[in-house]
Amino acid sequence: MEHLVNSRVKQIELSGIRKFFNMVADYEDVISLTIGQPDFDTPVHVKNAGIEAIQQNFTTYTHNAGFIQLREAASHFLFKKYGLTYSPENEVIVTVGASQAIDCTFRTLLEEGSEVILPSPVYPGYEPLIKLAGGTPVYVDTTTNQFKLTAELLAPYITEKTRCIVLPYPSNPTGVTLEEDELQEVAELVRDKNIFILSDEIYSELVYGKHHHSIARYLREQTIVINGLSKSHSMTGWRIGLLFAPEAVAKHILKVHQYNVSCATSISQKAAYEALTTGIDDATVMKDAYQERLEYVYTRLVKMGFEVVKPDGAFYLFPSIKKFNQSSFDFALSLVKNAGVALVPGSAFSEYGEGYVRLSYAYAMEQLIEAMDRIENYVKSL
Repeated sequence: MEHLVNSRVKQIELSGIRKFFNMVADYEDVISLTIGQPDFDTPVHVKNAGIEAIQQNFTTYTHNAGFIQLREAASHFLFKKYGLTYSPENEVIVTVGASQAIDCTFRTLLEEGSEVILPSPVYPGYEPLIKLAGGTPVYVDTTTNQFKLTAELLAPYITEKTRCIVLPYPSNPTGVTLEEDELQEVAELVRDKNIFILSDEIYSELVYGKHHHSIARYLREQTIVINGLSKSHSMTGWRIGLLFAPEAVAKHILKVHQYNVSCATSISQKAAYEALTTGIDDATVMKDAYQERLEYVYTRLVKMGFEVVKPDGAFYLFPSIKKFNQSSFDFALSLVKNAGVALVPGSAFSEYGEGYVRLSYAYAMEQLIEAMDRIENYVKSL
């Protein structure tokens, strides 16, 4: 009966990140720096809020968009942190993780043949959702531009079919972000065109030495902002995403969201409320630790001779391995077998990721030190 399965679904493959993670899971004594999972526990006060929600029987459906106090807290969070203003009543939707927010957005905006421009290398979760919605992903090679999708690089790829541009900054897998003037230039390029910006800002609270800026400040009516608590509050399993959009668009995204999941989990919503109010600055401690790890790992990689763009945010490094004359998959697999360190092959992040590997430094410093020692010994053996 497999021949009856939707052809679009059959064409989709599992994430290259998870494929490689699963492939090397059975190797012994391997330090895995593959998954973008914060190594911090969810803050205690946030966990307690979830427990209290259960005990108080906050276990029924909420408003489809999330209970209003949470939407008010989310709106306040975005205003305080990034100067953005969205109405809690009709411009904020609480979703089941940022992934569901992205899925609902694409299914709302795209029609058959719509083109979506993506900076590449890029997180592999966008392409399948674009294709399932009938759209066509259009990749822009950013490897010669410090991994940045600037207006100059973007302009030649805009066509009459372009419906959406994805700005996933800070970036997974590269960790880079766009400066305020670069965002303004993209906004001017797209302004008054029939094009939306999907601004995936899930790593917005993890920006080092500077402030995060959102393109929604300069192009509000054409922008859908995606955020969430997975990275900022180490709440990956709670599955809380946040979507902000102008009312004229949000009301249609809400319909897709409603028929997809009804509402995000009520218990997680209560925990999210605690995170966005009492814990509004919880990410600071994590960010300071990540920045320390970034400096250490980056310095070690450079001393080993790797070419690597220093990230501005998130918790990834994306060093080039081109000089070793191996594919990214072969290099990564050899690293596992011969050095006991697992990194993600760059090819998991589109064809333009070939020649790179992704390293997550969302791990304890002791693990990172040992991993760097092993990588250094391996590189010396080549």
